[in-house]
Amino acid sequence: MAASGADFTLADFFAGFGPVVRPGTQRPLVVHDDELATLPSGSVPNPTTLRVAGTLPTTTFELFRQTIPAGESSDMQRHYHETVHFVVSGVGHSEVEDAEGAAETVHWSAGSFVYTPPWAWHRHYNDSSGQSVEFLTIENSRLLGLFGLVRRQSAGLASLDEARARFPEET
Repeated sequence: MAASGADFTLADFFAGFGPVVRPGTQRPLVVHDDELATLPSGSVPNPTTLRVAGTLPTTTFELFRQTIPAGESSDMQRHYHETVHFVVSGVGHSEVEDAEGAAETVHWSAGSFVYTPPWAWHRHYNDSSGQSVEFLTIENSRLLGLFGLVRRQSAGLASLDEARARFPEET
């Protein structure tokens, strides 16, 4: 039974469930788009807008709507948690550090799921000159927070080499 990757099947997914799941009492069950909290300007070292569904009673993952303006990018960053971006609209590419430390470029468009592994330098680019990119971002940062393992570094609007130079003791 595979836990993830190319050999992962629906049978593997369903085998992980226990026989009884009881509904919780946590609320709210719905947060509407106009109720998302926008992170204050300047708290994110890039031109993107991050809005968090922070009032949902999730205990192991965090949900964001992230918008990258036309022709812009996120910052070069890395963090201990895993992240999946669902591309709601737009086209672009991501530069992601692979296991050997090389830069891998992946291209995506609306409907794509983009995975960012833990502690890998990465940066997302909007390839359009006229349309914003919008992501639904899901990360397991709350789960790691329960264990005191939250960590994030940002090198701002830097290249992979510049990020490594800025944080040399940690590469």
